[in-house]
Amino acid sequence: MFREVTRKKQALSNEVCVSILKQELRGVLSVIGDDGYPYGMPMNHWYNEEDGRLYFHSGMSGHKVDAMKQCAKASFCVMDKGIRAEDDWALNFQSVIVFGRLEIVEDPDRAIEMIRALSNHFTDDSSYVEHEIQQAAKRTLCFCLIPEHMTGKRVNEK
Repeated sequence: MFREVTRKKQALSNEVCVSILKQELRGVLSVIGDDGYPYGMPMNHWYNEEDGRLYFHSGMSGHKVDAMKQCAKASFCVMDKGIRAEDDWALNFQSVIVFGRLEIVEDPDRAIEMIRALSNHFTDDSSYVEHEIQQAAKRTLCFCLIPEHMTGKRVNEK
């Protein structure tokens, strides 16, 4: 059902893919939007090693939320920062694409736990995180991407 990486020599192991998902802070979440058009948006994420899911937060309404309620299928693409050899224009980077289904975290306590973990991925200022949770949690949607397939590859732009 899902395609594998065409250039097998460039394929990343599952372990490397997970490492990239854990290290990188942002990616592009793509859903099936209005009239079947793809809708991709940059998103902060947190990879939960315990359940293997990617967690996100957003506002309670909008194009993305409407799209995920219509069709749970989505993909999430993450790239590392890459490296460039001295005196070389070409960037060498690694990318991961996760295919799966989006699910809203319905349990309010679990949602706050995941929002806290996601926030702690960006800052170690716990007082800031707790203040934001107190102020915004009631109007924040927490959702996750449940992976069904993941691929990763190394890319050299030359």
